[in-house]
Amino acid sequence: MEEFIVKGYIDAILPKGEFRVRLEENNHLVHCRPSGKIRTNYIKMVNGDRVMVRITPYDLTKGVIIYRGWSK
Repeated sequence: MEEFIVKGYIDAILPKGEFRVRLEENNHLVHCRPSGKIRTNYIKMVNGDRVMVRITPYDLTKGVIIYRGWSK
């Protein structure tokens, strides 16, 4: 299964620990949840944080945040 890794930033914090992420490439909004490693290590995320998101080609509206913060 092919997966896409894209960069974006957190646009809004939603209930139940989910986030809305705006992608850098095309300003597309993706509904995301944090990955298990982010949850177990208690990594906090706020509005405007830069994140990397894993998206499957089956549903391009949902994703998983796999990394928080990177340098240009």
